[in-house]
Amino acid sequence: MSHETLYKILFVQACGVLKKELIAHLRSPRSMHRPPHSSLKSSGLGHIKDMVSIRERPASVDDRAVPGHWEGDLIAGTKNSHIVTLVERQLRYVMMKVVNRDTQIVVAALIKHAHKLPDELDRSLTWDRRKELSGHQQFTLTTRCAGVFL
Repeated sequence: MSHETLYKILFVQACGVLKKELIAHLRSPRSMHRPPHSSLKSSGLGHIKDMVSIRERPASVDDRAVPGHWEGDLIAGTKNSHIVTLVERQLRYVMMKVVNRDTQIVVAALIKHAHKLPDELDRSLTWDRRKELSGHQQFTLTTRCAGVFL
């Protein structure tokens, strides 16, 4: 039985006074055990300034009735390779670009693709909350895109 399994058993099943007695015998006396790889800092997650919530998207984006609303993501591959994917919500049109994970490079690639699109197909972009789109204000100001929802 591994030490991780023992920690899970103690933290999930133990309660009350028994839990306090069991935790006192552990090597790490913290009340909650987290593996080192579970930190938000190392995974690139965290707070993005002036973030526009996905809940603030117009209803037309959710029902997929109007074309021009995009969903984007950064896919990480092997040997530090990354691909930006953009999928149009109504038409299911996919655009991809190989980039670095750096925020400025990702935003520059998105701006380049946005300028290639006609006005009707550049309404909004929905992205996840990772740090590669922390420069979303620059994207919104440079393009005709109405908003970036994270």
